[in-house]
This record gives sequence, C-alpha cells and structure tokens, in this order.
Amino acid sequence: MTNPPTQRVSSIPAPESYSLPGRPDDAARHDAYRQTQFLLGNDLDLFSQGMNLQLALFHDAQPSKYRTHELAAIAALWSRTYLMLQDAMTLVARGSYVSGIPLVRAATELMAAQEGLRRGEMNEHHEWLAGTLRPDETFKAYEFALGGYFAGGVLASDDVLGAIYRAAADLGRPAFGASLLQVAPESNNQRLAISFADSSFHMGWAELLLGWLISLVARQVRVIVDADTIFPVSGERRAEYAALQASVDKALASIERCRIEEVRDGNDRRYLVHDFRRNTSGSPKKILL
Repeated sequence: MTNPPTQRVSSIPAPESYSLPGRPDDAARHDAYRQTQFLLGNDLDLFSQGMNLQLALFHDAQPSKYRTHELAAIAALWSRTYLMLQDAMTLVARGSYVSGIPLVRAATELMAAQEGLRRGEMNEHHEWLAGTLRPDETFKAYEFALGGYFAGGVLASDDVLGAIYRAAADLGRPAFGASLLQVAPESNNQRLAISFADSSFHMGWAELLLGWLISLVARQVRVIVDADTIFPVSGERRAEYAALQASVDKALASIERCRIEEVRDGNDRRYLVHDFRRNTSGSPKKILL
C-alpha cells in the first residue's frame, strides 16, 4: 500500500450495557412477547450475555493506544452487526419473524467481513480509506466512497456463518415456498391458510430465529477474541466466551428444538426444517423447502 490512511481515530462511544426488549404496548404482540419469555427464556439469557460480553470487550479497547485503523475497520462493521442483532431480537420477541430474517442475513455478511479483514484482507480497507473522505469537485460533494467488500470466502468456509447466511438469504427472498412457510405455515394440499401481517407467537419460528441469534452473538464474540492482535482480550474475557459458547452449543443440541438443515436432493440444495410447530402442544412437523 503506497498511501496509508492518515486520519486520526477518535474515541468511539458505546452503550454501557444491553437489556432485552421490554413489553410491547400492542396487545397482539404482547402474547408473542409473553410466550417467548416463558418458553425460550434460556435463549434470551444467552443472547443478553453475548451482547453484554461484546460491550465489555469493546470497552476494554477504549484506551487510545488501541485506536488503530485496524480496530476502526472492524469496529465500523461490528457496530452495524450489533445493532442488527439487537433489532432482530426485538422483532422476534414481538412475533415479527418475517422482518427478522433479512436482519439475520445482513448480520452474517457483516460478521464475515470482519473475519475477512482479520484474516488478511485489511489492506483492502486501508487502501479505500487512504483514497476517500475528501471533497469531490465534479459533484461538489464530500466523498464517502462506497468501498464495496464482500467476504464470500468466509461465508463459503465458515460452518456457522455460511449455514445461517444461506438459509436466511433464501428465506428472505420472494420464493413462493419461503413466503408460504412464513405467512401460511398451516397450509396443506387441501387449503392455503394465509394470514396477513400476523404477529402471533409461533414456536417453530421463534426457536429457529433465536437459535440463529444466539449462534451469531457467540460467533461475533469469537471474531473479537480471535482478533487479539487488534483488540485487547484478557484471560477473563476468554473464559467468559468459552462459557457462553458451551452454553449456546448445549441449547442448540436439543433434539426437540426447531432447526433447519441443508440437504441434497439430486443436484439441488434444499432445506429440511425439523420440529416445526405453532405451539408446544402441537404435533411437530418436518417441512422440506
């Protein structure tokens, strides 16, 4: 790189703590909130632990000696990831499962980008930064060059990020089967049971999305723990991460929770959804997408 970036990295403010979303005012959403709290409280606790551990790791890096361009590059992506995870959790707790899926997909892309930079592509960020943030005479504007970056290699090779990204991306597109599963999950070969703008509780969707969220919150912590040449990571924080990851793995290992599995059907990649049901008393179903 011939022209390294010259900007000074300012102090980066961050929240002191994370709290799970509170009770919504809307009565219809309150039932989803209440049942999520009652039936999936362990997942909520794990998510909260992971969000607060992220903040602790970030605050550990506040001293000016850590404020490098490498830290700034990851922090910018990490900040967006944190907000998307936070907002996705709020949507899931209110029964807005459909709206949470695109945020999950975007969060995996941002997390993969952090990994890509950490693993050796940091020069792409630095070369971009060295050539932008200046007046543009042609358009009489101040330039924030887009600086496109997509860590496709990370998404292809990372077991956690890749699996969630592919499923969330396909479910977030206007595919007919994906639409039907999200707005008409009780449909069968005799009737289409479509609900419009439904935010009632659904055990299968809640378990599936919360499973993704606790996986991603732990994966984000691991990004920073592994970036210990950029962020200060104490032995205490490593132990907290190890305990969090073990608890997440245990929660996801339950054979009774709804989960999505990639399967091969000839040359096609498809998805098999296990234990899909609206409530705990319902008979679990397998759905093939």
